[in-house]
Amino acid sequence: MSEVFVSYKAEDRARVAPLVEALTAEGLAVWWDAHIGGGEEWRDEIAGHLDAASCVIVVWSKRSTGKDGRFVREEATRALKRGTYLPILIDKVTPPLGFGETQALPLTGWKGRTDDPRYAAIANAVNARAGREARHRVRPAAGIARRPLLVGGGAALVAAGIGGWLLLKPAAAKANSIAVLPFANLSGDPAQDYFSDGMAEELRSALSRIAGLKVVARTSSEMLRDSDAKTAADKLGVENIVAGSVRRSPGTIRVGAQLIDGDDGLERWSETFDRPAGDVLAIQSEIAENVARALSIELGGADRTALTLGGTRSAEARDLVLRSIEARRDDSEPSLRRALSLVDQAIALDPNYAEAEARRALILIYLGSVHAASAEQARQEAQLALRSARRAIAIAPKFAMGHAALSNIFRDRLQMSQALREAEVANGLRGTDSPTLNNYAYLLMQAGRTREAQAMAKRIMGLDPLNPNSFEAQTVTAYYGRRYQEALAPGRRGMQMAPDRLRIRAFVGNSLLQLGRADDAAREFAGMPAGDYRRLTGQAVIAARSGRPSAAHALREELRDRYGDAVHWQNGQIYAQLGMADEAFKELDAAWEVRDAGLGYVRVDPFVDPLRKDPRLAVVEARLNFPPG
Repeated sequence: MSEVFVSYKAEDRARVAPLVEALTAEGLAVWWDAHIGGGEEWRDEIAGHLDAASCVIVVWSKRSTGKDGRFVREEATRALKRGTYLPILIDKVTPPLGFGETQALPLTGWKGRTDDPRYAAIANAVNARAGREARHRVRPAAGIARRPLLVGGGAALVAAGIGGWLLLKPAAAKANSIAVLPFANLSGDPAQDYFSDGMAEELRSALSRIAGLKVVARTSSEMLRDSDAKTAADKLGVENIVAGSVRRSPGTIRVGAQLIDGDDGLERWSETFDRPAGDVLAIQSEIAENVARALSIELGGADRTALTLGGTRSAEARDLVLRSIEARRDDSEPSLRRALSLVDQAIALDPNYAEAEARRALILIYLGSVHAASAEQARQEAQLALRSARRAIAIAPKFAMGHAALSNIFRDRLQMSQALREAEVANGLRGTDSPTLNNYAYLLMQAGRTREAQAMAKRIMGLDPLNPNSFEAQTVTAYYGRRYQEALAPGRRGMQMAPDRLRIRAFVGNSLLQLGRADDAAREFAGMPAGDYRRLTGQAVIAARSGRPSAAHALREELRDRYGDAVHWQNGQIYAQLGMADEAFKELDAAWEVRDAGLGYVRVDPFVDPLRKDPRLAVVEARLNFPPG
């Protein structure tokens, strides 16, 4: 007979399974009725195990405490009489009358991790009742994970202060809105986190290709890694949550997934998938189809094809891409080189893997623009990026990431019309992600389409409400749209979420400067590292506007000495503010020669307003090949 008996409502089976698996892995003999046989003897079998167990775990949930939970209450009564009763809560409920004197141990929102202090408390209680030594050291419950998160072009951010902004509640949820929380890694090996996180991200991508379904982006979903479904739905402004777990061994993979109603925390669907290690590629599609069915969304043939768009039939190639995504958790050159090597290996295994080619292009773009040791190296990596982006599009013309990569390449080359065209294509396809929409918002702004850019920034906020990038997009589009007061609130929020995010602080400072609040702007710039190009530029503009040209020139020279050819655009801004048009245009010409990305904002940048009536500015704009309008 078993040491531990688990009493639960059958509809909660998928949620109880990780607890059974974890206790069994500790060497405890656990019995539950998941695999009970049929026939007349089943009641006797249950009674025998119930009376023999030294510990009876009673799982209280919304279902088991409801009117249909009679059998759970009967088993709990029997356990109480024998002194073996151990209650746990998987929902925020009160145990039925007569069962409240024994304190229930909370396990609401548990993802299956055995290092969770809530699980540790339960495991220690079970072991004690089974006459075993406690194996877990109970520590205070951890807050929200604060490891660096992928944002925007891949730069890592410090999430200090994020907790306060989790209190922000997005607009009311719309029909068929959903978030996929990170899947719990039950493999017992932290090195497998990349795989469980990757499974969740691939499911997000698949769901985002279903017409009529709003899917929250990765960064915001990962901010709520340790939250229960109802809390996550409330913070993200969605109606539905998908939660899950992954247990991976050398021979098999088990994936459990549940669709949970965000209003009441009840499951709408759940299933466990057991697959051989090399046969897991269809799981995301199966989960996505089940979720759509549960949400009453009819999938046609084109919808099902879209679920796997850009993918591969090679499990090994896909695993390499998941590893490359994890490698880009920071955008240091060693991490990027590691990610590049992994996607190269994936492409060698499957030359028709469009996602791998698109990710290769995005990595190369960043390497060339940020880490290249020379202009020639940057040019070579840009050429390789262009080849990969075009290859991704050739393989899968409707795969949004390929067009997004190509748009980024054109933008780096200051070919603005082509960049905007590819961004528009990506935006019109299923599965467009948050970084792609950010890129599109900035391109719309650079082209002078300010209302569309601000509307896109609002859309980004709806998809990624806990990402500092979303607040930054609102700040930047408001600033270039000359709505300086409106730029301040999202900028302040973004700064509180990510204090080291200097770009947001710079735009807050610039907005204050445009509002005539030079002293407040100076304080913002002073809060940035000494020598930062954004700080030096802002301080130089303040000096120019306050009638201190010598101080402005000194700051401009420091900028040039520190950054060389990389700051022609900033030098042009300063000269424009000093009223030195000839010198300003020389700098803008030099910025064009080195393809300084700042030049892309020449149509809308307030700092070059003193040059607006000069016909030479139209010549500069013409080089960038902006679309008409």
